[in-house]
Amino acid sequence: MAKGLLVTYALWALGGPVGLHHLYLGRDSHALLWMLTLGGGGLGWLWEFWKLPGFVAQANGVQARKQRPGEGRPPLSILRFAAQMTVGIYFGLVALISLSSMANFYIVGLPLAVGLGVLLVAAVGDQTSDFKNTLGAAFLTSPVFYGRPIAILPISLAASLTAQKHRRYKALAESETLSVRLYRMGLAYLAFTGPLAYSVLCNTAATVNYVAETLGSFLSWVSFFPLVGHLVESALLLPCRIWWLLVGDPSFNGSQFQEWEKLYEFVHSFQDEKRQLAYQVLGLPEGATNEEVHRSYRDLVKVWHPDHNRHQTEEAQRRFLEIQAAYEVLSQPKRPRASWR
Repeated sequence: MAKGLLVTYALWALGGPVGLHHLYLGRDSHALLWMLTLGGGGLGWLWEFWKLPGFVAQANGVQARKQRPGEGRPPLSILRFAAQMTVGIYFGLVALISLSSMANFYIVGLPLAVGLGVLLVAAVGDQTSDFKNTLGAAFLTSPVFYGRPIAILPISLAASLTAQKHRRYKALAESETLSVRLYRMGLAYLAFTGPLAYSVLCNTAATVNYVAETLGSFLSWVSFFPLVGHLVESALLLPCRIWWLLVGDPSFNGSQFQEWEKLYEFVHSFQDEKRQLAYQVLGLPEGATNEEVHRSYRDLVKVWHPDHNRHQTEEAQRRFLEIQAAYEVLSQPKRPRASWR
């Protein structure tokens, strides 16, 4: 049955951010992607306005394409690669928030989440990629950055590069009923949102703290790259700047954006509290020099190394891990706060 352009535009306008028009056109992977990202943060949904005629033509030309048995490799798309990187990072952050308490998370959960995000973008439209190779690249990269939230970036990069290397057109498949397609998409949606909803509703305080810690670690990491750090902070401040452009009120009095400001400040204050606690663990006053931090770290590691405290192994291991974590926090340079104005 031929798909109509007017119907597609109507569904795009009414339910575009949740992928109704893609569901109508049989683009289930694209529909699921839009459901999980709300139309790519709204930007992807707006950008599609000019692409809908091509999507409709592609949906109506499936039979014609089926009659061409061999098609070459899909062309390389920088846009698809960037989307794979972005969605892989997004899936990884959601996994960090909702699943980080599980055993072996950085070996199993994180690379699996990032790899599935990359594969979802790779399967948009008439293309796909190799499942085993893409996930394999994610799992092989994860141990290199074990225990670090920043591992999301290299894992997503490795998986995206592998997905692009093994890109291909989708194999021919029999059409399925709408109920089967909705059932499959529903399971995928619940698998993504279920753990996150449980974490937010049943463990709210820990979730908020972990979100702040993850964002703070990410901001600290990108501080080594001034251009990237500026872009990230610009993205975080984008809502208030859009408000200024629309309303022309630089006084920042809107209640919603006061809450946004509190969230942004909370991330920085959380990092400050971590540094204060790290100084306490190492037995140093605030503002101690790098040499003092390194000297105290070496002395405490010798005292609390588990091999030297076999009579109190558990206590020594706990203190040893605390000392290592404190040293890692203080080894990162303290960045000045960005100005809202």
